Amino acid sequence: MRLRFLPAAREELDVAASYLEDRIFGLGKEFLDDIERTGALLCQFSQIGRRLDSLHREIPLQRFSFNLVYRIRDGETVVVAVAHKRRRPGYWRSRK
Repeated sequence: MRLRFLPAAREELDVAASYLEDRIFGLGKEFLDDIERTGALLCQFSQIGRRLDSLHREIPLQRFSFNLVYRIRDGETVVVAVAHKRRRPGYWRSRK
């Protein structure tokens, strides 16, 4: 299965990685590695995440306080948000 990020989710990914890298050298790369591992897992087992509603699921990153919010559509896994676990729950619900 293919993994695709919505533009807004890609932007969240970039902002979080940059923020972490600015805090501690190398931490942004570790964040991206965690995203990559989780994305690979989703490509193999797309139903693994916790169901949020009839369309969306989420899976936590292993090391960082973020979830990948995703949906499965037309044979691909679409990441809707790279959401911090404690900030603005559900803000991504209006994304198409």
